[in-house]
Amino acid sequence: MHETTALLIELGAIILGLGILGRLAGRVGFSAIPLYLLAGLAFGHGGLLPLNASEEFVATGAEIGVILLLLLLGLEYSASELVSNLKTQYPSGIVDFVLNAVPGAAAALLLGWGPVAAVALAGVTWISSSGVIAKVLGDLGRLGNRETPVILGVLVIEDLAMAVYLPLLTALLAGLSLAGGSLTLLISLGTVGAVLYLALRHGRLISRAVSSDNPEMLLLVVLGLTVLVAGVAQELQVSAAVGAFLVGIALSGEVAEGAHNLLAPLRDLFAAVFFVFFGLNTDPAAIPPVLVPALILATITTLTKIGTGWYAAKRAGVRTAGRWRTGGTLVARGEFSIVIAGLAVGVEPRIGPLATAYVLILVILGPLAARWTEPLARRLTRKPAPAAPAPAAAATTASPEVSASAVAEPPVVESPVAEPPATEANDAAPSHS
Repeated sequence: MHETTALLIELGAIILGLGILGRLAGRVGFSAIPLYLLAGLAFGHGGLLPLNASEEFVATGAEIGVILLLLLLGLEYSASELVSNLKTQYPSGIVDFVLNAVPGAAAALLLGWGPVAAVALAGVTWISSSGVIAKVLGDLGRLGNRETPVILGVLVIEDLAMAVYLPLLTALLAGLSLAGGSLTLLISLGTVGAVLYLALRHGRLISRAVSSDNPEMLLLVVLGLTVLVAGVAQELQVSAAVGAFLVGIALSGEVAEGAHNLLAPLRDLFAAVFFVFFGLNTDPAAIPPVLVPALILATITTLTKIGTGWYAAKRAGVRTAGRWRTGGTLVARGEFSIVIAGLAVGVEPRIGPLATAYVLILVILGPLAARWTEPLARRLTRKPAPAAPAPAAAATTASPEVSASAVAEPPVVESPVAEPPATEANDAAPSHS
């Protein structure tokens, strides 16, 4: 079969299968993300029917999916709201780092993998999946909820922290000197700072330059600008996802609304491709040997993420139900964790299967936690109904004190001479002062 023909057949089968899985998930009221991942496992390396012709195209589509997910997430908020979130949520970011990075680092050290692997595994367990969470928030219709800005605030801090973490990890893995690692870090920080400055000071000018009454022109300009900035950010050791998010922040007003409406269908398509690609690159045979440590680590960091969300939402004044929803939504890990694990495989090959199994568990558990953490917590913390008052005790079971008083004081007998009942005339007679 010709290579192009095979590519078209495989792509058609993938997209059609995604559509069927998405409709099936919608029928049962469930997120389609776990189904996309399982489909990727079934048709990836070591699966039931490996796909070969479309692998490179799917990989590119997955990169575009992550970029579009973060772009549309950034379009939801302005630059001023981002800065406000950073100012108010930085304590939550510190708690997030301590609660979720420490378990990963401790696991690597206990397994004897060394300090560099500990830094890498700390990143795997620390960073929530912005892509998965953005999709879950949309699927569950929670973008307008009171707790959603808190969730996005934590995610923004994590994404921006990646601009510091990824260059630092790259330098450690490459064995660079302190000077070389510091230069890479300064470049990444300078890039993020420059984009934020432009978004804050000149966001309106950027929106005006991008704006167009023609939907086709608006789509091409916004999509081209986003992919270009994401590529430049990647080249400068800043995550492409962070670059796309910052482009979304820079656009505001009618431009942001129009771009969101135009790009939402593309986001859904390429986001589904991303999750399939994640499964395609996971060998099912590599999962069983590391399943137990991955499950233990996933259980611990699920609880710590829920604790992080509870703390962050409580600081923001969100009510109890919203606090549980915040914690459950932050559970999912995904694209950043896989990127970090891929970088670290050269230093510690065993980190790859463990990180893959860990992320696979939490990327499936994440949508479930987002949906069910709050109802489950409400059921577990529900106060029992007050007990009904006990019936009066019988005479045979009365306490000695009550019996004694009953014997000592005979009951009062009413006088046999009763007052005549008031007549209707008396009731109706007016009173006089």
